Amino acid sequence: MNTNTADRGDRDDAELEDFGYRPELKRTLGNFHTFAAGISYISILTGTFQLFYFGYANGGPAYWWSWPMVFAGQFMVALCFAELAARYPVAGSIYNWAKKVGNPHVGWLAGWMMLLASVVSIAAVALAYQLTLPQISSFFQFVGDGTGTYDVATNAVILAAVLILFTTLVNAFGVKLMATINTAGVFIELIATVVLIVLFAVHIVRGPEVVTETAHTGDGQSFGYLGAFLVASLASAYVMYGFDTAASLGEESLDPSRNAPRAIIRSIIASFVLGGLILLLALMSVSSLRGEKLSSDGLQYVVLDVLGPTAGKAMLWCVLIAVTVCALAVHTAAIRLAFAMSRDNNLPAASLLARVSPRFKTPVAPAVIIGVLSLAILVVNIRQPQIFTVVTSIGIIMIYAAYLLVTVPMLISRLRGTWKPAEGKFSLGRWGLPVNILAVLWGGAMTVNLIWPRAEVYNATAPYHWYLRWGAVLFVGLIAGGGFAYYWFVQRHRTGVLAEHAAQTPETPTPAADLEEVTTS
Repeated sequence: MNTNTADRGDRDDAELEDFGYRPELKRTLGNFHTFAAGISYISILTGTFQLFYFGYANGGPAYWWSWPMVFAGQFMVALCFAELAARYPVAGSIYNWAKKVGNPHVGWLAGWMMLLASVVSIAAVALAYQLTLPQISSFFQFVGDGTGTYDVATNAVILAAVLILFTTLVNAFGVKLMATINTAGVFIELIATVVLIVLFAVHIVRGPEVVTETAHTGDGQSFGYLGAFLVASLASAYVMYGFDTAASLGEESLDPSRNAPRAIIRSIIASFVLGGLILLLALMSVSSLRGEKLSSDGLQYVVLDVLGPTAGKAMLWCVLIAVTVCALAVHTAAIRLAFAMSRDNNLPAASLLARVSPRFKTPVAPAVIIGVLSLAILVVNIRQPQIFTVVTSIGIIMIYAAYLLVTVPMLISRLRGTWKPAEGKFSLGRWGLPVNILAVLWGGAMTVNLIWPRAEVYNATAPYHWYLRWGAVLFVGLIAGGGFAYYWFVQRHRTGVLAEHAAQTPETPTPAADLEEVTTS
């Protein structure tokens, strides 16, 4: 490490100590690493390939308009987060931001919702292996031939479990290994995305007016096509989130208060442009807009249809790489969030979860526990044919709710005149208030749209039970209400920065572990 980099790292560590924490994680991530963390969490090739079938089935080609709609709303949120990343460059972004602009109680609830949402999201992302690997080769359909009632769901759990074991091991071995794999994966994903856009473009068979076709999906809907579009828009809402991950790695990044805001904004803009082109050109190049394949196999079918089996399968391997680094990024962000909350003694077994490995300079216990919990979610749903949409929906609802627990207190702080952006760094200036208002309105509207107990989302196939249709409302309500009750009556009485993680003062003795490390070196 050169002198300038070391000096900058020392300044970053001094800034961290102002928050009351002593530096423990190793600063090795540069500008592109933070950008890669944000864009790999959004993961264009993972989300669009995993959920195109759902959007198309419920909204026809015109569902494409949900992509710019979701981007516009989420971009308002991203701008607010960029300001917060410049002001508070610490691990566990959502938790610490809500704590700073709101209060410790709001911060805990935001962190709790985001943490469990991340665990569910790891399982949801890992399930995307099933949508890609069997398309590459029938060898990967280990359970039956894919036609049985539970063949696909059961096989999806097996493939997803392998991916989760991989992300657990990589994250346990430190941020440098994770960043290397993630950066390489993102580089491949970006190149593959551009190549796919070009290949789709040279095979177009219809004009861009295709995005005005509804395929009669509004027939029978209470609100006509608007009702169908709101359902189909979930396919885009499920993709464009996680840009805050760039800030979650703030304590392992160099100059995070400047790099993280840029990474947040760049990652969501790049995802919007590239993802929007993929979706548009896929609709323009597929040989036929009729048939069930578009509504069942989605973009995987389009790639094979347009490019043929050889080039198509080569592209699907790139999709597989994208899914892998996406799961890795989600797991990484969840670990940093668990670490940040545990450091404040805000989770059970906090001392264990906040312990940083002296060898790998990363919290190992959260990596393993989060991996085990994600596997447990898969096992519970092993014979659930609707596993893809149900698991994904619940995770995304909690993430949107956690985002609201940041943007709402931030808006209140602006209205009270107490919000102060970081001087000389990213600031929205006079645009801060209108952007923040739009972010809150968007977050509230989309949360309602996501959690609405629609049969086509939560109980599309038999058995038709009321608790399946209302499952998201019940589950999210239980997680939020039950979790906060536990915090209020038990955990909040223990809250406080653990002594071994508190910033050093002249009166604070150096922890024994550090003395031993200094002595041995």
